[in-house]
Amino acid sequence: MQPPEPTGDPRELDAQELRVVEALRAGTAISRDVQQALDDERTFGERIADRIASFGGSWTFILICLGVLAVWIVFNISLGRGAFDPFPFILLNLALSMLAALQAPVILMSQNRQAARDRADAAHDYEVNLKAELEIRYLHEKLDLLRERQWSELVQMQQQQIQLLERLLSEARRDGQPAP
Repeated sequence: MQPPEPTGDPRELDAQELRVVEALRAGTAISRDVQQALDDERTFGERIADRIASFGGSWTFILICLGVLAVWIVFNISLGRGAFDPFPFILLNLALSMLAALQAPVILMSQNRQAARDRADAAHDYEVNLKAELEIRYLHEKLDLLRERQWSELVQMQQQQIQLLERLLSEARRDGQPAP
């Protein structure tokens, strides 16, 4: 038994729904690894941005920065008047500002990519859920049809039993035997 043909104008379906309809007609699975496909399409710059954002948001990065800051400050304080960046550490502030200015857009690029991945995941989940819903409806229709067939077969068997009982009753009356 084939799934019922969709009702309505197929031109009203969007691309996702058309993919679901085609998968239903073909009897194929619609689930796929969306993340792998997106990872395969990343450019070199996107891969670097993801790595920088991953490292920039880690405890390792924070601890390294704290260590470098501590060493920078202690070194410059220990040099006294001959320090290359005396207190208030203007060169250190400049370096930290540059780091923040460069790191922020890279992290934003990575977050934008993550948002795109989330949208692709949500779209894929919608397709899978839609197909599952349609398959469940189809199964319900099949079960209803089977139940109707069984019910009609039971009614038919009951009618045959009634006919058989009536025939036995009429034969018993003809033979003069008392009715049961």
